Amino acid sequence: SGQEFLWEIMARKFCVGGNWKMNGCKKSIKEICEHLKGASLDPNTEVVIGCPAVYLEYTRGLLPPSIHVAAENCYKVAKGAFTGEISPAMIKDCGCNWVILGHSERRNVFKECDELVAEKVEHAQENGLTVIACIGELLQEREAGKTEEVVCRQTQAIASKVKDWDKIVLAYEPVWAIGTGKTATPEQA
Repeated sequence: SGQEFLWEIMARKFCVGGNWKMNGCKKSIKEICEHLKGASLDPNTEVVIGCPAVYLEYTRGLLPPSIHVAAENCYKVAKGAFTGEISPAMIKDCGCNWVILGHSERRNVFKECDELVAEKVEHAQENGLTVIACIGELLQEREAGKTEEVVCRQTQAIASKVKDWDKIVLAYEPVWAIGTGKTATPEQA
């Protein structure tokens, strides 16, 4: 029933993630990982680090299994002539089981549409990855009063492809608040 579905979503562990984007080098990654290993982390909180694909295996090797390492993207098919893309199998081969999909930069810089993001989510889950699926509206969408429309559209596209709700985290990113000097209140987030 709907109530059971809601309870399952609410019962998920709290998740905290950091995404390095296209930043870092082995020296800085090692320093960050040493800091994380020495930190007192709540065992009831999932900690996930998103790092560039070239550093997935290196980062995974520096951290305990209790800290997850996520790829920042993967493609919607297993293999083929898709220069620069990586597959869920490649991510898993590096010892990682998480991936970030639908990030605002992938949507806006690389023009990834809701349908493509949903297909990536589906393929990643079919291949055993836990997905951090990003949603959020741009400043112009917010100012036009389209927040709910945009976030619902993005969420519906993703939800239509989700096979295992235990293996997905929806991450709302108030894109309109990044670099604008405007901040999101807890109610807005």
